[in-house]
Amino acid sequence: MPTPVTDPSVIEGYLTDASNIHGHAEGLVRPTSTEEVSAILRYCQANNIAVTVSAGRTSTTAAAVPQGGWVLSMERLNTIHHIGQDTAQADGGVFLGAFQTEIEAAGRFFPPDPTSRHECSLGAAIACNASGARSFRYGPTRPWVLGLTVVLPNGEVMEVKRGDSVPDDWPVVDWVEPHVKTAAGYAPTRDAVDFFIGQEGTLGIITRATVRLTDLPAEIMGVLAYFPSRASLLRFVDVARTAARADRGGAVSPRCLEYYDSNCLELAAKRVGGVPSDAVCALFCEQEVQPSHEEDGHMAAWWEALDEAGALADDTLIATDTATREMLLSLRHAIPAGVNEEVVANGMPKVGTDLAVPDSALPAIMDAYEAAPMRHVLFGHIGDNHLHLNLLPKNEGELARARAFYGELVKTTISLGGTVSAEHGIGKLKTAYLADMVGPEVIARFRALKQRLDPAWILGRGTMLTQ
Repeated sequence: MPTPVTDPSVIEGYLTDASNIHGHAEGLVRPTSTEEVSAILRYCQANNIAVTVSAGRTSTTAAAVPQGGWVLSMERLNTIHHIGQDTAQADGGVFLGAFQTEIEAAGRFFPPDPTSRHECSLGAAIACNASGARSFRYGPTRPWVLGLTVVLPNGEVMEVKRGDSVPDDWPVVDWVEPHVKTAAGYAPTRDAVDFFIGQEGTLGIITRATVRLTDLPAEIMGVLAYFPSRASLLRFVDVARTAARADRGGAVSPRCLEYYDSNCLELAAKRVGGVPSDAVCALFCEQEVQPSHEEDGHMAAWWEALDEAGALADDTLIATDTATREMLLSLRHAIPAGVNEEVVANGMPKVGTDLAVPDSALPAIMDAYEAAPMRHVLFGHIGDNHLHLNLLPKNEGELARARAFYGELVKTTISLGGTVSAEHGIGKLKTAYLADMVGPEVIARFRALKQRLDPAWILGRGTMLTQ
């Protein structure tokens, strides 16, 4: 077992994540193998030492923030072992984006695309069932994982492949997940691979993963469409996702549908310009060019669908060349950059949502978002009814109101049949919201499972469940 680092100046770099919550720890271990991870967890289980797994620390939910004990960093488990035609395998500490770059260089494709993919690790993406914009077409990480090497909290090493069952003596977590894109709670499954996806580093540490690959799209067509009203935009969203679900290879079969409200467009106009004055909202979309349609067939179908929905046709951009693609990307990047500038200027943290609802509830949740009591921007994965409301408080009073408003949005989302986390997970900040969503009986089942695998509750202490 590696000797823990106890120098506070070294440990300090591992005490926070993208949530900006600051924790504390007494030791840092940086294993280089599954065997070392196993030895560490055996020791910590026997000595009741809390262990928090740390990788890229891109979590917005404080999952990677330690509350005492040791930090176990995955940074030295960073080898890509194999890239083939149908599968690829890498250590859990490999950066997801670097892994995908190598896969694409080999002419294949691993679709999950969380925004932080160039800073987050493969193991963490699996542990959180990460997704992103392309999840509209490809789903989250879960369906792309074929096998895992996992170290349990007691140090036992498990090699699992899809189709394996979890041991019969492990408690069954039987509950009905919301029928939406979700990353909240333990999966109601006996499949051993699915079992460890989305558990947020509380039931095991993923040290190696085998993933499924697919064809690398030969050509991507980008679309930026402006709309004079939310109603016209929603008409197009309904047409586009209905068509995509009916025929994944159809002329209109987007792989992502990304929404931007008027406040987003204001930020974009200030930074890069080119936003029409009569635009109320916009969509950024990507279409993989299919051999059966080719570029011209896709363009004709998209123009027709956009025109029928009432898009501002003269201002619509369809990117089929490098220069136009760069223009679209510059506008997309201007929005988070503008948000970050406002956060810094305000001197207050933003309060952001990660909620998703069923198709039928999309207009209702958008109404709720737009009733925000302060400056805000609303954008995100509208194809999955998963929008991120970013509240931008300017003082402590507004920060308190923002947090209270978030709580009301959670209640509304639950009442609409949605989830309290679509892609970021529960972490340490949303445990109460998870309990509200699933109810006390399901939380009791979660706790029974945690107790069975982790009798001293050492792993991911405070994440998803409170002791």
